[in-house]
Order: sequence, then C-alpha cells, then structure tokens
Amino acid sequence: MIRMTGGRTRVALLFGGRSSEHSISCATAGGVLGAIDRDRYEVIPVGITRDGAFILEEDDPARFALDPSALPELVDNGSRVLWPDSSRSRELRVASHGVVRSLGEIDVVFPILHGPWGEDGTIQGMLELVGLPYVGNGVLASALGMDKHFTKTVLAAAGIAVAPWVTVTSTAWASSPDALLPQIESIGFPMFVKPARAGSSVGVSKVVDLDGIEPALALAFAEDSKVLVEGAIVGREVECAVLGGRSGGPARASVAGEVIVTGRDFYDFAAKYLDAPGVDLVCPASLTDFELEGMQDLAIRAFEAIGGAGLARVDFFLTPTGFVVNEVNTMPGFTPISMFPRCWLETGLTYPELITELITLALEPS
Repeated sequence: MIRMTGGRTRVALLFGGRSSEHSISCATAGGVLGAIDRDRYEVIPVGITRDGAFILEEDDPARFALDPSALPELVDNGSRVLWPDSSRSRELRVASHGVVRSLGEIDVVFPILHGPWGEDGTIQGMLELVGLPYVGNGVLASALGMDKHFTKTVLAAAGIAVAPWVTVTSTAWASSPDALLPQIESIGFPMFVKPARAGSSVGVSKVVDLDGIEPALALAFAEDSKVLVEGAIVGREVECAVLGGRSGGPARASVAGEVIVTGRDFYDFAAKYLDAPGVDLVCPASLTDFELEGMQDLAIRAFEAIGGAGLARVDFFLTPTGFVVNEVNTMPGFTPISMFPRCWLETGLTYPELITELITLALEPS
C-alpha cells in the first residue's frame, strides 16, 4: 500500500556514503532534488557521511552542486536517521539534540550511492531486511556489478565478449610477486590496472611497460584489496543505458553514447567530473542501425545475465570484430549531464521523467 502526503508518494533519497565516490553521489543527489516531480513526490533527503552515519539533510539542490573546484561533501550535523526496526513498519525517525521525532512513513527508497557500502548490495540488503521497496538493482546484481572480476566471469559464461584479464589480490602480490608477474605480463602492453570494486575510474592506471606495473598496483590496492589487470582494447568507447521492463516485460535499451578521448590516456576521474580537457561525450553516437541494434541486444543480455533490475549502463568497446563489454554499472552516474540520463533524453525520456520511471519500477509488485 502506497503511503502519500497530500497525494504525493514519499521518497527517501539516500546519498553520500563511505566510498571514494562520496562527492559524486552528493552531486547526483543535487541533480535529483532539483529535477524530481514535486507534484508527485515528497522527498526526505538522507545523507550518509564518510564515517557511515545516516543524517537528515536539507532539501536544497544548491548544497550539492557539482563544482570542480569544490566537490560537495556531507558534514555530520549530529542528527541520526533511524530506520524501521522490522518489516511491520515503514516509519523513519530522526534523533537530534536528544529528541526523537517521526519523519512519517515512506513508500520507497532511492539509493543513489556509488562504490562500496552502497552500490555493492550492502544497502540493498539492509533495505530488504526491513521490507522497504527501493530503486534499482537487488542484492545479487548489485554485488556482481560492483565486482569486475565476477561481472566478467558471469558475462563470459553467458557468451558475451569481455576483455582478457588477470585478478590479483594484495595478499598474493605481497607474498609472491615474482610468481604473479608472468601472468600479468601475459596480458600484454598496454594494459589497464584497476580496483575490482570501485568506480568513476578511481585508482585506475594505464600501464605501457614493465616498470609501470608495481606503481599501478599500489595505486589500485589503495582502493581495494582485489585488482584487475586487463588487456587494452582498441576500439570506440560506446555506452548504452538500460531500464528494466514494466510489469514483467522486457528490459529496454537507449540509443548509444560515445566517449571520444583525444588528449588523455583514458576517460579518468578528472575528465568525468572535474571538467578536465581531452574528452568529448557524443550522444547519440554515430552507429549504423545494425550496430545499434546489436549493441542494444548485448546491453540487455548483459543486464539479464547479472539479474538486473531497475537500471544499468553497459559500457562497450566497438572493435573491428564486434562489441566487447567493458563494465556493467548498476548505479551509473546520474547527474543531469551524465551519460545515462543523456542517453535516455536522446531516446525520449527527460531527466524528471526518468526519475519518475525508476520510482514507478521500484513500486511495482515483485
């Protein structure tokens, strides 16, 4: 049963988090707060500090604007949002200055968290335990999508082409680097070294020779104890946005976007969020009808292979021999200028309509 105030569905917008993508999540929150249909939805902004405290935040999009010179950050204001203690209630409460008050019942949670402790199934598991509906992928798909090793393993088993890779743990590297080096070198140069469970290109390096392996691993291990070494794929970087199907229907794929890198080694964090030069984002990408249909089919197949629900962005390389899946992002960048909403805008869904569609999917009977 949907609980509404003045006819509006009540949405707990959950953002911030403990991961290195904290600020990007906050910027996404700013975009959603500014665009969500206020005639349909009442929003309760719940922030998660870098220490993991759930705090009641202001409903003010300007507080979380994406400013390259000063990325948004949650500051602990001393409040503590208290989640329902069982599936019998959907009431949120907040404790502040020794007083606990009710925030009322909520209908759905919109977790726009990136990285570990949010995008990886942990928050989804918490919400499942207390029976709260939420936007996006479930526990399994979130965990699979977050872990690049297991994403590749599942996609390869489904017959979907992925880049060759070797997985290295910090423990194994510390104990026997000489034994691992031949496996790593077998990938060939150039190669990319990246944390297995991080996003937004944090901790990623392009390695062109043997001397670059150790510092690249050190950078990636600073983010995660498990690291992927991938062979560089020569091809166009193209992306496709996916939405789950309505009422059990098939998933839907958008037109394609393309990342054109001209003055950088790769599409890194600075290019994605700090307005650094050397990258152009083109949407829709220039593809033939045959290429676009093939890419959309593969995106939906990848989404279904991990048990996806709600949304995802599937990243590809278009090579002379066909498409290779790079990653499946189960909570893609969702600021108004990010590729996921941009692809849907070019397909016919505005940013506010996209938010409404995701909430509608979350509230459908399971």
